[in-house]
Amino acid sequence: MRRSVMRSKGIAMSTRARPPAPRLAATPPPTVAYRLPVDGRSVGWARRELRRHVRAWGIDGEPAHSAELLLSELVTNAVRAEVHGRPTVGIRFDWSGGCLRLDVQDASNELPVIGKAEEDEECGRGLWLVNALASGWGVDDLGDIGKVVWVELALPETSAVRQP
Repeated sequence: MRRSVMRSKGIAMSTRARPPAPRLAATPPPTVAYRLPVDGRSVGWARRELRRHVRAWGIDGEPAHSAELLLSELVTNAVRAEVHGRPTVGIRFDWSGGCLRLDVQDASNELPVIGKAEEDEECGRGLWLVNALASGWGVDDLGDIGKVVWVELALPETSAVRQP
């Protein structure tokens, strides 16, 4: 039995062979979650991952910068709320319906409180930023395993974002 061979751009191909299908662009999942060590370096890692995901989702400009700042505050607070024997912090990003939600889980049962920081203090302003920048925020008490502090950013329809 003899096979037919077709030449295309100098490459021999069987007549039964098909050209490769075009590759489809990967659609990023609308929800991602990670476990991070209770370590100050986790804050930077979380920011880089968020930056990567919001870029893939088509979120840019001020909403992307606000999300990064909010996540930094929440992860920093979670790392500082370290509970011995529970060495990780959970983070989750969810992009759906024009709303970006950021969840940060830690093992502490201590609820966050908007504090009064003096002018020369370095700490105590994070939740003021969260309250000012987020469309909404709150805490889900998980009982013996800690809590989830979450923030939501509702993005305006005029913003240059791709919906999942």
